Amino acid sequence: MSRSVRIKDHHHEQQLFERRALAAAIIMAIAVVTIISRLIYLQIVRYDYYVQESQGNRIKIEPIPPNRGLILDRNGQPLATNAPSYQLELTREQVPDLDDTLKRLAALGMFEAEAIPVLRKDIRGRRSFESVPVKLQLTEQELARFAARRYDFPGVEIIPRLTRFYPFGTSSVHATGYVGAISEDDKKLLNIDDYAGTTLTGKTGVERAYEKELHGSAGSQQLLVNAQGRRVASVGRASIDLVRKEPIAGNDLFLTIDHRVQEAAEDALRGQRAVAVAMDPRNGDLLAYVSTPAFDPNLFARGLTRAEYIALTEDPNRPMYDRVIRGVYPPGSTVKPIFAMAALETGVVTAHDSRFCRGIWSSPGYGRARRDWKPAGHGYVDMRKAIATSCDIYFFDIARLMGIDRMAGFVGQFGLGAPTGIDIAGERVGILPSSEWKKRAYKSRKDLQIWFPGDTISVGIGQGQMQVTPVQLVNAISALAAKGKRFQPRLVRAIRDVQTGAVREIPPHELPSVKTSHEEGWEIAQGGMFDVANAPYGTARAAAVGAPYKMAGKSGTAQVFTVAITDRVRKAGELAEHLRDHALFVAFAPFEAPTIVVAIVVENAPGGGSAFAAPIARRILDTYLLTPEELAAQQAREAAKRKGAPAVPAGPLPRGD
Repeated sequence: MSRSVRIKDHHHEQQLFERRALAAAIIMAIAVVTIISRLIYLQIVRYDYYVQESQGNRIKIEPIPPNRGLILDRNGQPLATNAPSYQLELTREQVPDLDDTLKRLAALGMFEAEAIPVLRKDIRGRRSFESVPVKLQLTEQELARFAARRYDFPGVEIIPRLTRFYPFGTSSVHATGYVGAISEDDKKLLNIDDYAGTTLTGKTGVERAYEKELHGSAGSQQLLVNAQGRRVASVGRASIDLVRKEPIAGNDLFLTIDHRVQEAAEDALRGQRAVAVAMDPRNGDLLAYVSTPAFDPNLFARGLTRAEYIALTEDPNRPMYDRVIRGVYPPGSTVKPIFAMAALETGVVTAHDSRFCRGIWSSPGYGRARRDWKPAGHGYVDMRKAIATSCDIYFFDIARLMGIDRMAGFVGQFGLGAPTGIDIAGERVGILPSSEWKKRAYKSRKDLQIWFPGDTISVGIGQGQMQVTPVQLVNAISALAAKGKRFQPRLVRAIRDVQTGAVREIPPHELPSVKTSHEEGWEIAQGGMFDVANAPYGTARAAAVGAPYKMAGKSGTAQVFTVAITDRVRKAGELAEHLRDHALFVAFAPFEAPTIVVAIVVENAPGGGSAFAAPIARRILDTYLLTPEELAAQQAREAAKRKGAPAVPAGPLPRGD
């Protein structure tokens, strides 16, 4: 078998090689042309664009927080300002190991180790290039300690900032509120982009309610940085124009508070769990807004330690609790003038009908017998004298005649047991009892929905299930002083535009007036309150002695627990403090044309409203109605009189309602 021999075709192989070489040359040529074209496009056609982009790689945009608006009292006295401080800030993208850095900062004494989880969560919740504060308001010792170890903490800087400062400390804190670090809950409510560079936001009071006005708008500053992200003066020979957008400061707020009156009230209530609130009945302006004890809001502006926070929140006296709008108390006898008007309106009595008060009241179907605050009784009293002497027996009887629903229908017009609409958040409702209210309150328990006649009697003297807030009480008495005209209580009266300097007044918000078909009711109710402070039988006549103006008032003593008719009424000194009655007093002046109404509540006071709360109200009225010179002269006369008076015997103060 023969084998075939393949003869090599050199010509064909040469042609194949040449075709492949040509194809490779064409591909290389195309690649070279493409690269050259792209280089021309990038280096010539798009030169300006990419130069600008490259500049951006070495330009850092730093936010500039705006100055927070000022909070001033009605006369321009600053209550909340801004003060320079240094704070420690961390930028996450520049920190090699976040957890390690936070641990070493804690070891250096910048903050407590317990704060690390919260700080870590806050830092990771911000953008990586954003500077986040880890310590507010550094002390001189902390500044020096960190500066000596600065090289150990890349990405951590000491930054000068303006922070919130409250020059009067605890004064007016529940009205102005306070600012604190932005929390996770705050982020849900705020547009966080508007808060770049901002570390604080309003938490309570005016600071929170008017956050949009106070905050302002953030600015920004372009900074030249090197490859490590540190700020430098220049990079290479290129000249760069850095852009700065100025921040716009927040607007200033003028409060209705008169700081002079506020301080007088705070001084008078120092050491008590108490409330003092004063209102102008002509427009709803709150002239004083005091809840004691109070706390220093500067602690929150600089950042609380865990120990400080626990001390505040676990204090049994509850200094952070705003008793003006959140405290609920039985109003006691302070609302008797309003119930008297209700009796006239419903026609169950006339103003001149007399009743005999023998110190004890009972009626078939109304449960246990009830006693008057004055065991011997008041004798014959008509409506005006019943108000002046605070005769419980008289008001038990008119409550029986009216019934709970007719009482509630008229009294509700004064705003008791309903939100007043004050311009800060957190107001509680209180209770104005009625048969319908009881059905709503106990809708899951039908056996408790029945309104019993005995319940009506207690409500008739401002006790039982009736509960009001001090701001409701002062609002109701303001309506009485203004003969039915009502205004929404407010803390902010004007806003100053920081850019133009223009001051925009906020008009008062008028509420529905009290409607009555018996106009004489105003004279009877006001006259009875005038007699409280001026008649020989008035329960608080001592409070008006020496006043250069005419005042009207009404004392009240709200029971914390009930004393049976067969039990001996114990003196305040014989009771544990938490079982003592609350002392209340309401007043307005000048009597002829009222410009101020005051409501005082002192919890677990050692004496009744007349003895304990009325002098506090008098001090507030004097401070507001008298000039500083007149007030000084008045106080000098009273001091001289006290110096020449016989010593007051020691012992508990009388209960006098």
